[in-house]
Amino acid sequence: MRIVAAGEEREAGEFGAVLEQFERHLRLERDLSPHTLRAYLGDVSSLFAHMKAAGHDDLSGLDVVVLRDWLGDQHQAGRSRATLARRSACARVFTAFCHRRGWLASDPGLLLGTAKAERRLPKVLDQAEAEAVLSAQGPGDARDLRDRAMLELLYATGMRVGELCGLDVDDVDRDRRTVRVLGKGRKERTVPFGLPALHALDAWCVRGRPLWIREGSGTALFLGVRGGRIDQGTVRRVVHAHLAQVEGTPDMGPHGLRHTAATHLLEGGADLRSVQEMLGHASLATTQIYTHVSIERLRAAYRQAHPRA
Repeated sequence: MRIVAAGEEREAGEFGAVLEQFERHLRLERDLSPHTLRAYLGDVSSLFAHMKAAGHDDLSGLDVVVLRDWLGDQHQAGRSRATLARRSACARVFTAFCHRRGWLASDPGLLLGTAKAERRLPKVLDQAEAEAVLSAQGPGDARDLRDRAMLELLYATGMRVGELCGLDVDDVDRDRRTVRVLGKGRKERTVPFGLPALHALDAWCVRGRPLWIREGSGTALFLGVRGGRIDQGTVRRVVHAHLAQVEGTPDMGPHGLRHTAATHLLEGGADLRSVQEMLGHASLATTQIYTHVSIERLRAAYRQAHPRA
């Protein structure tokens, strides 16, 4: 049995060839995001290092015992439950891939238990805090107009920071007040937004964006100061900075605004399926965490206000 990679044949014992083909599979067939792709390749590289240290020179030594030992070492090293859950998922994807290719006689990943990530209730703003952040006055220059438009749109739609950065001008339908979002797995969805977000977008597109357009700006909706498409790090810094300006507001990034939007929708009476579609969740179970957030807030209010709590 031989493994072909990058136009040349290599022996099955060469882990580099296996990793190269797995990378092609993840990128071309599963269409994973760059972030997830890097994480999965790092996980498999870690598994290979563990196998080599244990004296295994090729894939024939990969079984469920090796997988459990590897994850056990990760646990002993202090990896978080979320990291262990992702590495378990990666291991199952990888062993299934190797089994389909005929490199493993059986799929040991099927015998691997599922590591559950700890479900922590996300930090969210209450409605008064969200209003204070979004209504705070700024200098009104191009940067301020852009930042306010981004904050309004993140809160209005609950979109991910990567989705915000990938928006083009034509993705916004002003008449219908909707935005076309390209989510995980290149799944497209249409999300509505309200008048405050529309006004903020109009101000940025009319009075701010034209000042920053350069030859390489293209159709990007949000630009950096040099005229290129804005990056996720800049958006995160903007969110942290604006929250810090309002005293007493918990510190959080763009994902905190996503949690906040979902929680406020449910508190306002939106049904779970609608929120799932708006957020682009593949599973309703992912959306259900926000019902727990709302219940915890209800309990807190009850304990504070009810005389027999």
